[in-house]
Amino acid sequence: MTEVAGWTGRYFEDFKVGDIYRHPLGRTITATDNSWFTLLTQNTAPLHFDRYYASQTEFGRPLVNSTLTLALVTGQSVTDVSQNVMANLGWDRVKLPNPVFEEDTIYSESEVLSVRASASRPTVGVVTVHTTGFKQDGSIVIEFDRSMLIYRRGNGPQKPKLPESLPQVGE
Repeated sequence: MTEVAGWTGRYFEDFKVGDIYRHPLGRTITATDNSWFTLLTQNTAPLHFDRYYASQTEFGRPLVNSTLTLALVTGQSVTDVSQNVMANLGWDRVKLPNPVFEEDTIYSESEVLSVRASASRPTVGVVTVHTTGFKQDGSIVIEFDRSMLIYRRGNGPQKPKLPESLPQVGE
């Protein structure tokens, strides 16, 4: 049997200004996602969890908590952008041009804006991306710039090594 290495994410050296990564996974936001995230983060705006209240607004239904949208789209980008992150430095210019509702499916992509060596940390570099989240109809629901310290190849934490052979089911 031949072992094939899985995707381990990009390292600093892999980023090129202008590259666009279309993140592979979409995610449909459920009413439970919205309610739990809103209450977990102690957001008391009834627009996110009180259907009766939300029915009286211009939207006529609950809006998805905007920080859930930010968290989801950031999470969607991890496999392509920050799998090998040392630290996030910040999110800038966050814009929410269209609402997100329960049962919308969110997709995203990121474009590399800048790549530079860190002046104070030789094992990492600074990468800035512009990420766009959109829903199933193609309308943009969030945009932001995100800056991160990304490990240079060979400088990040080591992944755990699995044993040469794993026990078989039933052994």
